[in-house]
Order: sequence, then structure tokens, then C-alpha cells
Amino acid sequence: MAARDAARRAGPARQRPDPAGKHYEEEEEEDALPDSDALPDSDDEVDLDKPRPIQIVLAHEDDHNFELDEEALEKILLQEHIKDLNIVVVSVAGAFRKGKSFLLDFMLRYMYNRTSPCWIGGNTEPLTGFTWRGGCERETTGIQIWSEVFVIDKPNGTKVAVLLMDTQGAFDSQSTIKDCATVFALSTMTSSVQVYNLSQNIQEDDLQHLQLFTEYGRLAMEEIYQKPFQTLMFLIRDWSYPYEHAYGLEGGKKFLEKRLQVKQNQHEELQNVRKHIHSCFSNLGCFLLPHPGLKVATNPNFDGRLNDIDEDFKKELRNLVPLLLAPENLVEKEISGSKVTCRDLVEYFKAYIKIYQGEELPHPKSMLQATAEANNLAAVAGAKDLYSKGMEQVCGGDKPYIAPSDLERKHQDFRESAVRQFRSVKKMGGEEFCRRYQEQLEVEIDEIYANFVKHNDGKNIFYAARTPATLFAVMFAMYITSGLTGFLGMNSIATLCNLVLGMALISFCTWAYVKYSGEFREVGTAIDQIAEAIWEQVLKPMSDNLMEDHMRQSVKNSIKAGLTEQVSHHARLKTD
Repeated sequence: MAARDAARRAGPARQRPDPAGKHYEEEEEEDALPDSDALPDSDDEVDLDKPRPIQIVLAHEDDHNFELDEEALEKILLQEHIKDLNIVVVSVAGAFRKGKSFLLDFMLRYMYNRTSPCWIGGNTEPLTGFTWRGGCERETTGIQIWSEVFVIDKPNGTKVAVLLMDTQGAFDSQSTIKDCATVFALSTMTSSVQVYNLSQNIQEDDLQHLQLFTEYGRLAMEEIYQKPFQTLMFLIRDWSYPYEHAYGLEGGKKFLEKRLQVKQNQHEELQNVRKHIHSCFSNLGCFLLPHPGLKVATNPNFDGRLNDIDEDFKKELRNLVPLLLAPENLVEKEISGSKVTCRDLVEYFKAYIKIYQGEELPHPKSMLQATAEANNLAAVAGAKDLYSKGMEQVCGGDKPYIAPSDLERKHQDFRESAVRQFRSVKKMGGEEFCRRYQEQLEVEIDEIYANFVKHNDGKNIFYAARTPATLFAVMFAMYITSGLTGFLGMNSIATLCNLVLGMALISFCTWAYVKYSGEFREVGTAIDQIAEAIWEQVLKPMSDNLMEDHMRQSVKNSIKAGLTEQVSHHARLKTD
């Protein structure tokens, strides 16, 4: 893993979480906990003494594949004091540049200072932890987790391990739909709470993408008899309609019920999206979060200080983070009804990443690509149907045998008509995309033509008699050759000819039985193929040569007779 760009933001002394305690301590810049500083290189040791984000799923942009850093994951989750504890995994996913890492850093502040009423920090403290920055370019790639796993005592007295997960933003300019689906599905499959980070509203395309990504995750899981995923929290950032639905959980709940309501007059497609989402998650929630303020959005030097953030945002943030991470609200990870330990989660990560690295799953596509494919495939089917109907009129069914040259000419005519029809249909995807389907159409038409040729040949009585005629010719030739070589004392050759004669006779009888009874069709096909090979390679060339010699000799005789006639005629004229 390439090291991140160090020293991204310069500034005064930073406040960092003290892993050993629950307060913030002043520290010089060079000793600060890295928020957007270098992530550890994959070749380096994962330093657990200094909490920081660790990339466990690496994104390879050249081949759009993902790789699990098993060593880093095991070093974090297989620590002796946590490996057998049930785990709580809180993940944040959604479109890129929407503040996912920014939110996670406030979660870190809560986890390090959860017993303090002022856990959100001081007004002048820069925000540290997961890598984040302003701007329009993506920051996080793959999947990162915080290197420190928090051990929390729940109200019932049990201890659980809490893991925070950051994910690559979806729909950036460098990620394919498959990349986005893989990251979202993998984080949803391994988390107990998935925060779906959205901007301003829940739009229909947000729900459709959620349907695609969760279905991609469900495909990767084994047989499922219940809802495959646990808690999904819709987090609507920059909510601008508090007069319709108030900020926070209650307003979000009413808003989500309205958005996910299945109505009788809805189109079937819209109903299916909502039913799918309800069928995938055991618990659905929504939180409406106000805009953090213009300074956050427009100041290039913003480093997370609270005095630059609007009061409404800070107020709702104080409600949101405990809602997810307070001991009484923690949701332990379960798979198929069984609680998952840190040790178990390592194995699930390994199993899931192997599935997504393989080719067992279908590749998710954009809506345009899927529509264009369906559009072009429909055009291919229509053109093939036109070709097949035309050829059926010529040589299909009970139509009489047609000369091969005439059949090929008809084939070319209908082929051109089918291609013209394909081109005339309005299709999506562009010229180059459609050209691939035209080539596919031409290949499939040639395959259909080959079947029509075989069907037509089957109507030719001489073609049908080719196998017995060939076998009979072989038997006759072997009989004559055996007799001559035996007469001349070449007994070994005569014996070989008799052996071939016997095999040809047995083949003839077997072929006749297969044609009569319809049994052992594979054997009959093999005999036909052997006979056809003998005909094409031996008998036909011999007959062609004999015909050619005969024609040549006939021409010579005709010329000679003509010359003789002319000489005789001149001789008679001279005599007269």
C-alpha cells in the first residue's frame, strides 16, 4: 500500500485522543495522532501503540480488483484481550466527498471521551483520526478500520469490542459500478450498523443503488433464511427542510416511513425497490443532520475546529453519535443468527473477499449499460427471427431439397436483410457498443445456417446413402485387394485387408441397426463421421480424378476424331 501524503495540513498544536485515558492532551504537531498523515505501508509493521487508520481492503485501480491485507486485519482483531469478544462494527458508506471520514472522527472523539459530557471537544481543537479533507477529489480508497478496537462494558455486564470502519466513496470518476458495489456490499456484510451517508434527501436513485449493492452482497452470502443484514441508518446530511421534518431521529423516522412506503398506485419497479430494502435489513432508521455551515463548505483551510461549525450541526451531532455508540445502543454483529467474535470476523472477511475476487458473481452494471445490453439483445433476437423465418421458407420443414449453391445464395440474401434490420433499430450504447452485438448476430446467423445446411443435406437421398455406399465401397475394395494379394502370396497384406473388410461389415450392420431402432445414436453418429471422412479424403478425390481423367480422355478422343474426319475430308477433295 503506497504511503499517504504526509503533512497535509499545517497548524498549531493539535489535540489528540489519549488511547490510555478519556481526555484530550496537548501535544506538539510532530507527535500528533495522524488524521490524514501517512497510513502505514503494507510492508511496515502495524503499530498498535499509536492509533491510526489501517487499510485492510486495498483497491487496485489498474485491474479494478480488491485485496485483503490479512496480516494487518489479524494483528488488529486477533489481539489476546479482544479476539474472543463479540464485535460491534459501525461502518459509514455512501457517495464520495460527502463527509464520511469527517463524521467518523467525531465518533472517535466520543469513543475516547464517552464518559465526559464534553466529548465533542474544544472549540479550537483540529479534528483528527481518519483521513479527511475538503475539496472535490476522493480521499479514502478501499476499506479502512481504526487500529484501536474499543472494549466497552454493556449495561448487562458483558464486554464487547467496537470497531469503526471507513469505506471508499461511491461514484467517483475512477471507480466502476462493480467497484462501488463490492465496497458497499463488503462493508454491509461485515458491519452490524451500516450508516448510509446521503446528501440533502433520499432520492430514487439512492434507493436503486442501495438495492443493487445489497443484492450484490446477498448473492455472495450462502443460503439465507432470514434478513441477511442488521441495521441500516440513513444519515441525511445538509437537511434543508426542518419545517417539514425536524432534525434528528424522530423527524428522520417519519421521513423514512414516507419515503419507503409501498403504495398500491406505485409502479411495480418502485414497489420492488422498497420491498427489497425492507427484506434485507432487520432494522431501518434515519437521522436528519443540518448543514455544518458555510465555513466548513468554502474554507480551504478548515481543519475541523468546532468554532467554524454551526451550532445546529453540533447539537444534532451530540445526539447522533451516542445513538450509534452509547453502550446501551451497541448492536453486536450477527450472521445467520449467531453472534460474531473478532476472531470470526477475520475468517468472514477472508471468505467474502475471495468471492468478490472470483468470477462466480455476475458483474453489476450501470443502468445505462444494462438497458443498452437489453436493447441490443432484443434487436439481435428480432434480426435472427427474420433470418430464420426466411430460411424456413426455403428449406425448412417439408420443403424439398435445394442445391447447396442456391441455399448459400439465399443465406447471403437473408443474412444481409437481418443485418440491415438490426442496424435500422434505434439502439442505446453508441456505435462501438452496438458493433459488438452486430458481430454476435453475424456469428449466430452463421451457426443457424450450418444447421440449415445439415437439414437440407438430410433431404438428399444420395447424402443419406453416403455412409452405406462408402462402407460398401470399402468392403468391395478390400475384397478385391485381399483376393489379388492372396493370389500373389502376400498373405500379411491379404490378412490386413480381410480385417478391414470385417470391420467395415460390422460397421455397416451396426449403422443399419441404429437407423432402424433409433438406439445407440452416438455410435451411429461416429460411423457417419468416419464414413464422411473416408468419402471426403479418399473416395471423392479418387472419383474426381477418375472423372477428370475420363473427361480429358473424352476430349482427346473427340479432338482426334475431329482431326481424322477433317484429314479424310481433305483427302477425298484432292481425289475428286
